[in-house]
Formats: sequence, C-alpha cells, structure tokens
Amino acid sequence: MTTSTVVPKPWGHELIWAKTERYVGKILHIKAGEALSLQYHQVKDETIMVLTGRLRFEHYLDGEPPVTIELGPREPFHITPGRRHRMIAIEDTDVVEVSTPELDDVVRLSDRYGRSG
Repeated sequence: MTTSTVVPKPWGHELIWAKTERYVGKILHIKAGEALSLQYHQVKDETIMVLTGRLRFEHYLDGEPPVTIELGPREPFHITPGRRHRMIAIEDTDVVEVSTPELDDVVRLSDRYGRSG
C-alpha cells in the first residue's frame, strides 16, 4: 500500500490514496469548466463515483454517437477497457476512482491542454 500522493493536473489534481498490485484508489478534483482528455484504456478497468459537485460524462461505444449524462453525488459509472470517455466539470467536482493498477494505460484522443497524441 502507498502513502497518499497529490499529482497536479491542468484540470485540478488527483490524490492517489491507495496503490497495490490489484487496484489503485484516487480522488480526482476537477475544477469547474475543466475537462479530462477524451481517452480510452486498453487494459485498465475503472469505476468512478462523484463525491461532490456535478459533471458531464461523455462515453462512446464503437460506431455509436456519443452519450452524455450528468452525474452528481453518489452516482457511479463503470468504464470498461476500450470505452472512449471524458469528464467535464460543471462545478468544482470530486470523483473517487478505483481501477486496476495500469496507471500508464491512457490513450488520449483529444486534450485541451496539448497532451494528446
């Protein structure tokens, strides 16, 4: 198990509160109006749940138009490998994320902070 680590991000920050061989636990703080990359994971499997605030969650299935839902406190979403997705904070939002441990398994498709590709 790891001690808590805060990682600054252009959209806010993430707090890694647990990391083992089987899972990683994070709290993402996303500032109002900011967004994570449109991304997918090849292996990583994750579940998110909004703790505070509200966000728009976009997700895409192959060949289908994007689906956008609004998530608020206590609302979870499970993100399977290969599912393209993005979180956009409507207001300051804290999200708990528990995932498999593949932290470097991010394929960015577009990113407003110049990190895609």
